[in-house]
Amino acid sequence: MPPRNDDLHGNAPDDSRVALVLVDVINDLEFEGADRLLPQALAMADRLAALAARARRARVPVVYVNDNFGRWRSDFRTLLDRCLRGPVRGRPLARRLRPRATDYVVLKTKHSGFYATPLELLLRYLKAETLVLTGLTGDRCVLFTAADAFMRDFELFVPADGTVSIEPEHNASFAFRMRVPRDWVEFPSQFNEHWALDPAVFANYAKHYQTGKPMPQSLVDKIKKSRT
Repeated sequence: MPPRNDDLHGNAPDDSRVALVLVDVINDLEFEGADRLLPQALAMADRLAALAARARRARVPVVYVNDNFGRWRSDFRTLLDRCLRGPVRGRPLARRLRPRATDYVVLKTKHSGFYATPLELLLRYLKAETLVLTGLTGDRCVLFTAADAFMRDFELFVPADGTVSIEPEHNASFAFRMRVPRDWVEFPSQFNEHWALDPAVFANYAKHYQTGKPMPQSLVDKIKKSRT
């Protein structure tokens, strides 16, 4: 059997304890609520562009972890071209954050950047131990990616101004949780607590056990208020 390769045969640095990860920043933003997300995303993009430039100068690998948006026959170049040239809401975002030739790209199909992707293998080859995690959206894909990174023993740094969500309060909640010291008990507890109250998840289980009717909004509001 041939020996294991020690490098990735690429142009980006092949040995770095730190990696910058940008989640779903090449994005057409053609989904419900994206009109409210765009102004936040553009402000974030300016900060991330500066951060990525500093990372490249310091020879820290920049890794784009991007959703395929259900386009199963598309590769990243096709997605990038759609976002750069198509009449899509996310075009100015893609233009500000388009990857460079030395950057890495991983396509994902679900919320987490680690689920059924080569991201973990790439990071192991890079010898990365700490991830600077940024992108869209803090309360969904960045959150799930952070949880999976934690379970794989990566150290996490999530800049408070490096993620955005459709609802600013959801992003603030995510950012707060990322500042709390994490351990094997507390992090999953906080993650599940936040995930359980996400509207898309909450609607699936918060129903009357006999009638199946959703929980009254007044009661939902009381639950959310009790958390503050």
